Amino acid sequence: MHPLDAFFNPAALALVGASSDPERIGGRPLRFLQEAGFGRPVYAVNKSGGEVQGLRAWTSVLDIPGPVDHAIVCVPVPGVRAAVEDCIRKGVRCIQVLTAGFAEAGPEGRALQDEIAERCRRAGVRLVGPNSLGLLNVHTGLHATFSTLLDGAKPRPGAIALATQSGAFGSCAYGMATLRGLGFSKIVATGNEADVDVAECIEYFAGDPATRVVLAALESCRDGNRLRRALVAAARVGKPVIVMKVGRTDLGASAASTHTGTLAGDDAVYDAVFAECGAWRAQSIEEMLDVAYLCVTARMLPRGDTLGVITGSGGIGVLVADHAGELGLAMPPLPPAAVAATQKLLPFAVAANPLDMTAQVTSVQDGIARSLEVMLREGGYDSVLAYLAHAGLSPRRFEAVLPALETLRRHHPERLLLLVMLSAPEVTTRLEAMGIPVFADPSRAAKALGAAAALRRRQANLVEPVRASAAWAPLPDVSTEHGAKRVLEAAGLPMLPETLCTSSDEAAAAAQAIGFPVVAKIVSPDIVHKTEVGGVVLDLRTAAAVRSAFDQLMTRASQAAPHARLHGVLVAPMVSGGVEVIAGIHRDPTFGLMAMVGIGGTAVELYRDVAFASAPLDRGRAQALVDRLRASARLRGWRGTPPCDEAALVDALCALSRFAAGHGDEIQSIDINPLLVREQGAACLDAVIVRQEARPVSVDAHGAVRATAEEAR
Repeated sequence: MHPLDAFFNPAALALVGASSDPERIGGRPLRFLQEAGFGRPVYAVNKSGGEVQGLRAWTSVLDIPGPVDHAIVCVPVPGVRAAVEDCIRKGVRCIQVLTAGFAEAGPEGRALQDEIAERCRRAGVRLVGPNSLGLLNVHTGLHATFSTLLDGAKPRPGAIALATQSGAFGSCAYGMATLRGLGFSKIVATGNEADVDVAECIEYFAGDPATRVVLAALESCRDGNRLRRALVAAARVGKPVIVMKVGRTDLGASAASTHTGTLAGDDAVYDAVFAECGAWRAQSIEEMLDVAYLCVTARMLPRGDTLGVITGSGGIGVLVADHAGELGLAMPPLPPAAVAATQKLLPFAVAANPLDMTAQVTSVQDGIARSLEVMLREGGYDSVLAYLAHAGLSPRRFEAVLPALETLRRHHPERLLLLVMLSAPEVTTRLEAMGIPVFADPSRAAKALGAAAALRRRQANLVEPVRASAAWAPLPDVSTEHGAKRVLEAAGLPMLPETLCTSSDEAAAAAQAIGFPVVAKIVSPDIVHKTEVGGVVLDLRTAAAVRSAFDQLMTRASQAAPHARLHGVLVAPMVSGGVEVIAGIHRDPTFGLMAMVGIGGTAVELYRDVAFASAPLDRGRAQALVDRLRASARLRGWRGTPPCDEAALVDALCALSRFAAGHGDEIQSIDINPLLVREQGAACLDAVIVRQEARPVSVDAHGAVRATAEEAR
């Protein structure tokens, strides 16, 4: 049995701090439990004794005669420690602390929260909260919450589970869902997550027989690999997980003084991890509920990415096609057999995909149902979307269509069928019972279908949580471009012949040996972005020009950064052509080492065309990473330019990610910008490696590590 099961299926429950006033925080859970008909023993604990809302009030949880496995604590902050201690002595297995005023209130609250959590850990007791809104098992009437939403909207039993850090977000989401008629299995607000977090709740829901779809809302994540494992566990059993990640990290400007760290500062890393672990990230509560509705109603995900569309309006068909293209759904033309069947049935329609039946379809006996049958039987599409305007608003007229739709659903159980129309509630209910979702808005229908198809693809291509790699030899000095390049070259990254020079004569000799033209760059462990101090001189074609450039670079660097340590000047071949990309490694504080690729150069942060993936990479995942770039077409030949050696880029990404994984905790970030991908081969033109240092960390109210600029350096 999962450790969290006692929270949702307690044999007996105690409310510590129970109030006779059903409107107070200590009174609402007791009222809601009684109104929901929770059928197991509930004990009210109040230090004054007497009676509370019709129940005997025990002065202490220790006085309750029978066993208690779940306690709800809602006493004021000063009494929480003692209440938790009494629960532990009683043998309570799990405790919810609804009381606020802990880590979110400041250092003193944080210290008390940590003390209570540590006491629970030592006793083997699980803790939800503090600062939790509570939890519900809707099927059993366990309404262990103080949310006033229950005064106006009682959650319906169903197959959707919701785990959220924020109680306000949770009540908003399940309130909206309830008004839409969606049903829930279980709901939990984890609050400050001193112990139980959203990730562990997802893991529990993955094994919960009453749950088929999981919704999750995150503000932060304390343990990235636990979240990965939970998402993968749900995906393995075919349960869609739709996640809302709110709030952007403050990592962008402070991760490290590299492009890679800056670009990872937004939610790109979360997006990558969700995709790797089989989840879908929604951008709004409405989208989250739309995807959940489609999945739970259709009782399946699309088996593939092809979509057939039937409409009575050409414009709606084009709108859906636009969305399909954006969402990775393909709309192949009607096959010849489907064309012939359509022309026979609807000679006035254009036999295409989308299929515009036109308004004349009403003149054909069972025209709508028969058109759908052609699409399902002859079209071969994985999903079929039918826009039927306002046909569902007339239950009497639509009654004639329902038997045919039920037959189609029964004869084609492997295809996902959804309708877009305005519909009376009784019509919608009938269709949903058949497994046919109904949307009023074609755009929302298409987006939900695209998300469901993506969920299926992701579940089929899961990336297992990263395991520690065998350690390589410790890193040598990588504080300069020259040192970083030598280490990366030994790891298999492609490099050009270069020479570190400490005098102008050495630089001229090196240029003669390399062959003109050359480039000269200042080398200093204290100057990361050389172009910002005039530390690069290009297209040097004579020995005299190289000597002059050496002197200029040393002077500029001394003036721009007086305290910088100057190791000399790097002389390298001047190359042109190809496509500049950025390749990098970023140590995310939550998810660890992440590989990155993007279209590089000085404007990388302006265009932000980058993609992240967990390191290390194999060739397939490295290629998929490149494919995600919007500008990947530039690598494959664009407007007459020759295609680049994409395989060399893939090899470089794999070598880079293996190197980073092999050096474990030594690496904070790596920047190769640019990595020039040429017609044949590739070359790292610049490289920065930032070491990971042992450093103190700050933690937010939910236990998530926050990096600061000083820490990252």
